[in-house]
Amino acid sequence: MNNFIIKIQIMFLQFVLVGVYIMYKGAADASGAPMEKYEKEALYSAIQGFVGNEWNGSYLYPDPCGWTTIEGVSCDFSNGFWHITDLSIGQVYDNSLSCSPAAEFREDLFKLKHLKRLSFSNCFLSSHHKPITIPTSNWNSLANSLESLEFRSNPSLTGTIPTSFGNLKNLQSLVLVENRLKGEIPEALGGLIKLVRLVLSGNSFEGPIPASLGKLTNLLIFDTNRNFLSGSLPVTFGNLTSLIKLDLSNNLFDGKLPREIGGLKSVTLLDLSHNKFSGGLPKIIQEMISLKELVLSNNPIGDYVTTIQWQKLKNLEILDLSNMGLKGNIPNSMTEMKKLRFLSLSNNSLSGNILLKFDRMPTIYALYLDGNDFTGKLEFSTRFYDKLRSRFRASGNMNLCSSLELMSTRHVPEGVKQCEQDSIIHSEDSDSSLKNEFLNQNLHFIASLGHSGHVVSGFTFCYVVRIILMALLWII
Repeated sequence: MNNFIIKIQIMFLQFVLVGVYIMYKGAADASGAPMEKYEKEALYSAIQGFVGNEWNGSYLYPDPCGWTTIEGVSCDFSNGFWHITDLSIGQVYDNSLSCSPAAEFREDLFKLKHLKRLSFSNCFLSSHHKPITIPTSNWNSLANSLESLEFRSNPSLTGTIPTSFGNLKNLQSLVLVENRLKGEIPEALGGLIKLVRLVLSGNSFEGPIPASLGKLTNLLIFDTNRNFLSGSLPVTFGNLTSLIKLDLSNNLFDGKLPREIGGLKSVTLLDLSHNKFSGGLPKIIQEMISLKELVLSNNPIGDYVTTIQWQKLKNLEILDLSNMGLKGNIPNSMTEMKKLRFLSLSNNSLSGNILLKFDRMPTIYALYLDGNDFTGKLEFSTRFYDKLRSRFRASGNMNLCSSLELMSTRHVPEGVKQCEQDSIIHSEDSDSSLKNEFLNQNLHFIASLGHSGHVVSGFTFCYVVRIILMALLWII
């Protein structure tokens, strides 16, 4: 039995040694392997186009994928050669390839046929040279390889999105953030069926969202915030059932929110704020049970908050409905959201009493109710004010007041007046105290008459006391 165990151990050791040898031999072969000459020359020329001709990679030995690498360049080894798979241009790290003021695209970039990821960050910055645009041709040469394409923070990058981007059939991520790109979103992007991330924020795009984007059924993130996009949302948005984040804020969208938006069952963040949406809240929103953040503020929606059964949004943590022209009383269902941390109803036309149930919500840490028509008395506990502090606002409600007990503490909500009834009672109590003090003082004076050094008969003394008491009561 022991011999058998020893044999097994020896066989296992031999297996490990063979594996180590194969790995070492493969690594040794790879480390000494060359790049194809055309690919190396194309890489050097493309880099020089962005960083300047003074950059020269000829000192690298044996090649940029061997012992000495270039920051922002990554390679994969296959079929006996190194191939460029990642190219990142621009100031990302201290030792990144910094672009020159005269940075330009060269056709050699498109000879890197194995390129999977291409990005430009803080590259096209100069305002002293003519603005640069994204090349419109040659993208077809990267159609079989490119999976990620990014242009971030390039203030001198202008022009439109090339329609040829639609030919990048393997593209999974397209990020165009904080550039000066303009024009409409091309219909051709609807053909990028493998796309999981489409981010176009911080540009000057205009016009409607093409209905063709409804074909991007694998999309997880769609972000177009801070542009000039307009029109109504396409009903094809209901097809984006994989979507997790949808941010269309800070644009010029209008019309009624389509009921198809309720089909986005996987969305955790929906931000449609700062647009021109109107026509009420679609009840279908209450079916978006994955929502964690719902931001609809600064739209002329004009509806009653009671149209939604808010308790159905059991995962909701952030709800911003400020400045929407909302009416009615706060529904009880809003206090039944078990995970709600932030609620803003500021600057609407809401009325009625503020629900005391907010005090009993364990997760609430910000409650903004200012700029409405709420009435009645604030009767939250001091514990509630201790927890929220400046994150509770109720100013601008003319018929809302706070109790005297609260007004005497450090928890007074800014801009909320003292309740009049408490003020009257406090005034009456003060007057009564003064009267009692005055009466006691005079009774003390009267009593002292009975102990004076003058001889006064019992009848005369009682008569005098009666007259004085009548006079005091008349004065009081």
